[in-house]
Amino acid sequence: MLTGPELGAAIEAARIAKGVSKKQLADDFQVKPPSVQGWVKNGRIDKSKLMDVIAYFADVVGPEHWGLRPGFTYESLPDVASVSVEEPAPTSAADMVRNMLAKQGKNLPESARAQLMAAAEASDQGNVITVDFSRPGLVGDEVRIAHYDVRAAMGNGQATHDYPEMLKDIRVSPSHLRELGVEFEEHFHLKVVTGWGQSMEPTIKHRDPLIVNINVREFVGDGIYLFVWDDLLYIKRLQVADEEHYEMISDNPRHKDRLIRRDMTYIQARVLLVWNAHLV
Repeated sequence: MLTGPELGAAIEAARIAKGVSKKQLADDFQVKPPSVQGWVKNGRIDKSKLMDVIAYFADVVGPEHWGLRPGFTYESLPDVASVSVEEPAPTSAADMVRNMLAKQGKNLPESARAQLMAAAEASDQGNVITVDFSRPGLVGDEVRIAHYDVRAAMGNGQATHDYPEMLKDIRVSPSHLRELGVEFEEHFHLKVVTGWGQSMEPTIKHRDPLIVNINVREFVGDGIYLFVWDDLLYIKRLQVADEEHYEMISDNPRHKDRLIRRDMTYIQARVLLVWNAHLV
């Protein structure tokens, strides 16, 4: 189970995938907005709320999104005291989710319980939603990278909502990515999003898939980032302009660069690789 900032990144990514604002999320869980900000920044959330969060986002992300793996026990959920249990630790994804639902899921809607169980059982059966990090992929060290059903604008910003995508998920070799110069710590930090618009051409073209690192939640140097500003999702180059501003830069000279406030810019990921395709 993910914890700390990684859990926060997972919650924020699921929020974007579902297309809900932080305010709406706070309203739905009957908490104050600063509490939600704590969830996404530090992953600080109590066990009972985390169970509800997993169910809330079950329609857009599966158990693997939260780092559920064989051998996971419910007591490893963050920020709560351990609970004494007598039964053995679950040995499959279905057992894990069943154990969680038995302890804290009694008040969940039946539809949410069914979605969680279906996803977990599919994981045990090797369904396409599976991400089993404990063994190599079908070819060499191949792993699956999930594609988030959101698009990030490279122009005037993009609100998140449902839309058709050509590419849903991909299988890649982490060692090959590193040979290409892609730097990351863990492959489960990598996700795929879609660029939208022309403002980053020729570097990123309209509808290019992008591999991003969702573990990067702060500015770590000049580069291309996925970020939220003014309640819209962008993919742009960021540079520090001064103590209070970033310079938001478009690679396409037809689009003007602009200064944006650093305290109003919420970095979601750093772009590592553009998945370009060219007709020959």
